[in-house]
Formats: sequence, structure tokens, C-alpha cells
Amino acid sequence: MNFTDPTVIMFGIYLFAMLFIGFLGYRGTDNLDDYILGGRSLGSFVTALSAGASDMSGWLLMGLPGAIYLSGLSEAWIAVGLVIGAYLNWRFVAARLRLYTERAGNALTLPDYFANRFEDKANLLRILTTVVILVFFTVYCASGVVAGARLFENMFGLPYQTALWVGAACTIAYVFIGGFLAVSWTDTIQASLMITALIVAPVVAYFAVTGGLQPAQSIADLVEPAKLDMMKGASFVGIVSLMAWGLGYFGQPHILVRFMAAESAATIPAARRISMTWMILCLAGAVAVGFIGIPYFLANPGGALAVNANSETVFIELAKQLFNPWIAGLLLAAILAAVMSTLSCQLLVSASALTEDIYRTFLRKNAGQTELVWVGRAMVMAIALIAIMIAGDPQAKVLGMVSYAWAGFGAAFGPVIILSLFWPRMTRNGALAGILVGAVTVVVWKQNAWLGLYEIVPGFIFAWLATVGVSRLGQPSATMLEKHRSVETELRAALA
Repeated sequence: MNFTDPTVIMFGIYLFAMLFIGFLGYRGTDNLDDYILGGRSLGSFVTALSAGASDMSGWLLMGLPGAIYLSGLSEAWIAVGLVIGAYLNWRFVAARLRLYTERAGNALTLPDYFANRFEDKANLLRILTTVVILVFFTVYCASGVVAGARLFENMFGLPYQTALWVGAACTIAYVFIGGFLAVSWTDTIQASLMITALIVAPVVAYFAVTGGLQPAQSIADLVEPAKLDMMKGASFVGIVSLMAWGLGYFGQPHILVRFMAAESAATIPAARRISMTWMILCLAGAVAVGFIGIPYFLANPGGALAVNANSETVFIELAKQLFNPWIAGLLLAAILAAVMSTLSCQLLVSASALTEDIYRTFLRKNAGQTELVWVGRAMVMAIALIAIMIAGDPQAKVLGMVSYAWAGFGAAFGPVIILSLFWPRMTRNGALAGILVGAVTVVVWKQNAWLGLYEIVPGFIFAWLATVGVSRLGQPSATMLEKHRSVETELRAALA
């Protein structure tokens, strides 16, 4: 690695800035509430961008452009489904969840919310939710580690196993030090860097391609007709599977926790507008990178070796080949930003579940705040090490790992979250049935690949039916019904 290389220097500056923010977050962390939820102090702008950055992991700059480059615009149905799902999540879930988690015993985590919302004295919901979070987040975290390793491997020529540890260490450091505040502040910077890269890169690539065309030609003339058609080769099941990614938003703990940390329910509408604008621009840019990469590398076959070997490197290669090293370093840091923003939040949510819902609830009920914060840091390290081990396969694909974890959370938690916020008759046993059925369905369906249908679809449907069916066999308590009515009344007043 050449430490005088401008790309390396830009990377170093970026990483130093993230660690400095981690130090600032450390100084602002006094207790467990601060470490895992930032004291519920995020304004609209930080809530919006941190939610977006924690959502859009390395797959935004690697997985999605790679899929478009390989298969064409038919893969863009993922982006359409995500935009619809994200908007509905902001519109109907965000404000309610923010208010309900505060009224449900000031819940700091998703397991905490479920346990308090349904008065689960036996803590069965807490245990089941924590187990599901740990199972799927280890896979999700591993996808981030793989994306980071791909970046360091491609840029610096590091062996995959070395790149794995270097990339993971960059994220672990500031999460370990600064907790939720550091993660949220860095997410805001990283989201800004990501959107800049995804606007600049396809624009420059477009002019690089069109500058070499004959007057009578267009980009479409250089692309196979099949890759221009969003319907080409896309079956009904295929389109449903891609669009169904939008269902996942309702159950992603690392996104839901951003809603919980908002300053108040009144900040949500402004945050929704900011977040959706950012998201649409980023997804459009990612699709454009993959699509414009097709004619660019056809015209420059000598520079296409890495992309032909692994389509997920299309953004990396465009940045390296089209920009001077200083600018390329900044653009490639956007990939690291995408990886770090999501991985950091996932590590923190997993550590929070272990600390708040297992350690304090079952092992050390009277643990002091300093002890809990350090236990949280230890859990961050432990989960990161497990994710690194899972990511050890050099053939692992970012998009495939993300899709599995995304489906697991969407099916296990999505229906339960929605119904818990809108349906007063829901019971604890209904929530248990929904989480269990959703998670098991995803695992079983994934193993058998029935109908070629994305596992989130049957998982979401079966979990919804199980939650409603089992809830109807019981009756919520009077206090649960009263709390639901009071939250609805307070929410209407807050959003009036």
C-alpha cells in the first residue's frame, strides 16, 4: 500500500474524521440510554439521513449497480419496491412507533417495546425477538464486512482475508467508542457523501460514453435490447419478488430504532420528506451507474476485466478509471460510508439487544450505567467477530446475504410492528406466533426455493395470518386497550 497515493490519503482523512466523531460521541455518552438511543435527541435532518444511511448498505453502491450491469433494467424493480415500502414505513409507522415506544415503559430496543407493549411478564417476547435479531443480524453484518473487504481488496490489492479485518476494524472502532450518537452523526456525513457520489459518477460516465459516440448514435445503441426492457425476462413471480423488498422496511430494527430516537413525533413529517428525496436520488444514481457501465465497458474492454470477474465492482472501476486519484478517493470513500453506516447501526442494535434485553433483564438487574455501557461495547466486539467469521468466504455475494437477512426481519417483525401500532386487539401470544412463523417461514422457504418466490412474501403473509389468528383466541388487558387509545389521541394532537 502506497501511503503517498492520493486515493489512500483521501481514505485516511475520511477515516480519521469518522474516528474523531466517535470520540465526540464518547464524550456525549453518560448512560445506556445515550449509548443505544442517543437520549431520543435526533432532529428531523439527522433522523432522516441516519435512517437512510443505515438502510442503504454496501449493496447500494455495489450490489444494485452490479445487478443492473449484469441483467439490465429488469433488476430496477427492487428500487421501485423499496421506494414504495420506505414511504409507507415513514408515513404510517414512524411517528406511531416513536410515541408508542416512549409510552411503553420508555422502551430502548425492539424487544423492550414488544415486552412492554404486550405486558409480557414472562419475557418470552423479549427472548424470541432478541434471538431473531442476533440470527439475522449476524448475516446482515457479514454482508457489510464482505462489501468493505471487496473495497479494500480492489483498491489496495490486499488479500481478501486481510481486507476483511481492515474494513471491519474501521467500523468497529467508532461504534465501540461513541455508540448511537457517533453512529447517527457519522451517518449524516456518510449519507451526504453517498448521494454526492451517486450523482457525480453516472453523470461523468454518461459524458465519457456519449463523447465517443457518432452523432447518430445513443447509449441505447450500445446496450443489448434485452437489458433496456424492464419486463424482458421478468416473470410475474420475479417482479413480485423484486417489488416485495419494500415489505422489509416495516421490520428492520436498524431503521425502526431511528424512528424511536427522533426528538418527537412532530419531527417525523419533515424527516420523511428529506429521507425520501435522498433515497430516490440515491437509488436512481445506483441504477444509472450500473446501466451506463454497460456501454462504457463495452467501449473500454481493456478496463473491464475486474467488472467482468465480479459485476459488483462496477462503481469502483468507474470511479478509478474516470476520475483523478483525489476525486476517486473521495468517491470510493462513499462505498465505505455505505458499508460503515449500515454495519455500525446493525452492530449497535444487536449489542443493545444483548445488553438491555439479556444482560440487564436476566443477569444483572441492578447493573450500573457505566457497567452497562461497557457491556454494550463488549457485545459490539463479539458480534463483529462472528460477522467476520461468516464473511470469510471470498465467493460471498453482498446482495444475496442482504436479501436473506432483509427477508428475515421483514417477515418476522413487519406484521407484528404494524398490527401492534394499529390493532388494539392484538395479544402477546399473537405477537409470539407472528414472529416465530415469519422467521421460520423465511428460513424454510429459502432452503427450498419454492416457486422461485422471494421468501419475504410467504413469510410476511403467514406471519400476518398467525398474528391475527392467535390474537383472536385471546383478549388484551384493559390497560393495554387504554394505552392504545391514549397513544392514538396523543399522536393526533402531535401531528395536528
